[in-house]
Amino acid sequence: MALDSAKKQEIIAKYGRGENDTGSVEVQIALLTERIKYLTEHLKINKKDHSSRLGLLKLVGQRRRLMRYLNRKDHDRYVAIKESLGIRN
Repeated sequence: MALDSAKKQEIIAKYGRGENDTGSVEVQIALLTERIKYLTEHLKINKKDHSSRLGLLKLVGQRRRLMRYLNRKDHDRYVAIKESLGIRN
């Protein structure tokens, strides 16, 4: 299930650099993190939902690649988003 638009707008407003910033790395990482949290809770209840588990693994990989990119480009922003979202290495 995708995030509802109100939650998505809240995340964009919090992590976006501008008013209409929806594509920056920080926003993408924050949106992926929210979807990962939702799927993690879903899989705790539905243990045999293997297609959702595959989707979760893809999201985690995508977020890992974005975090690696942000670490290379701007380490200060990387540290800030990591601490803000509570993401481990």
